[in-house]
Amino acid sequence: MIKESASKILIVEDEIIIAEYIADLLEEEHFTKIRIANNKEIAVQEMTAFLPDIILMDINLKGVNSGIELSKAKNDSAVVIFITGQHDVTSMNEALQTNPDAYLTKPLKKVDVLASIRLAIYKRKMQTFQFKDGYDTVNLKHSDIRYFVADGNYVTIQTTSRKYIVRQSLIALEEKLSSDLFIKSHRSYIVNKSKVERVTSNSVVVNGLEIPLSRTYAKYFK
Repeated sequence: MIKESASKILIVEDEIIIAEYIADLLEEEHFTKIRIANNKEIAVQEMTAFLPDIILMDINLKGVNSGIELSKAKNDSAVVIFITGQHDVTSMNEALQTNPDAYLTKPLKKVDVLASIRLAIYKRKMQTFQFKDGYDTVNLKHSDIRYFVADGNYVTIQTTSRKYIVRQSLIALEEKLSSDLFIKSHRSYIVNKSKVERVTSNSVVVNGLEIPLSRTYAKYFK
């Protein structure tokens, strides 16, 4: 399992002292992949190149509510934690309409920052499948995964846009997946139940492809 400290965190905050305070306390907790953006231009670059897992976003980034608009440029799998002034109720109400994963008010407290980040990591794990692809960490949204198929010591992950091949047993991989959404149809296949278009007596159809359905697992598709 990939450690939570490996999560990539981007701090978007124009008050340098606050940004460095957050970075320091995260480093104390052994988070190692941290970047800081002190303006919108750098933030956009980092969101594109760094591809953060978590974004700590100041709402009022040198402009009224500019952080809310900026958060819309994030990659699909990233989660956002908004930061705002303690009495900035109007801005926070607007931010809440974007459905952030959490929010923090200034002055920031270490316990609150860490709790919000760990909650965001937990929620993200519940919504994504994370694995190593060479030296890279890949995070796939559950909604993008169609099925998994075993081939010896390898498993192919078929998504809506491409496929990945990982060296891992299907049994070990199954333990990391939500049993409510990902279900075995055959000893060599796990399918995303939400992607099943049709069920026959001996197959399930996903994106027009017939995947074997054995009697052992047929009951889970009724």
